[in-house]
Amino acid sequence: MIVMLVIIVVLAIALSIVGTLWFLGGSLPGMASDEGEATEETVEETFVPSTYVKLNKAVVTTVQASDGRQRYAQVYLALEATDPQALAAAELHMPLIRSQLVTVLGSSKFEDLQTPEGRQGLAERMSTSVNQVLEQEGEPAIKRVLFRNFVVQ
Repeated sequence: MIVMLVIIVVLAIALSIVGTLWFLGGSLPGMASDEGEATEETVEETFVPSTYVKLNKAVVTTVQASDGRQRYAQVYLALEATDPQALAAAELHMPLIRSQLVTVLGSSKFEDLQTPEGRQGLAERMSTSVNQVLEQEGEPAIKRVLFRNFVVQ
């Protein structure tokens, strides 16, 4: 009678463990999954650090204000890229890139440059302009243009 009671308790505990594992979606050791988890490869994203290049000289030009006056704008920039080759290409083509950046800054409105949204839009236009130059030269693109110092008067 005692042996029978011990066997029933052990079976109840074993069935409890198996039922819990099955209910929670786990698997028993040594049992293959129906979904083929062992053959499925997990793709992990690898972190690629950004590299930067500073433009040592400021981009300086005048911008038009709504009252018709000419205003002064001075911007120190840095270029960010995950591909170091893109920054090397940007340094190689820097005269053309600086010319495009001056044009983009000069075409901006003074009132827009005084708001954070306007400065963000300027950074995006500058990034697009730099990437167009690099694309024309067959080089990889940069990630974005960063403002190191921004002055409008």
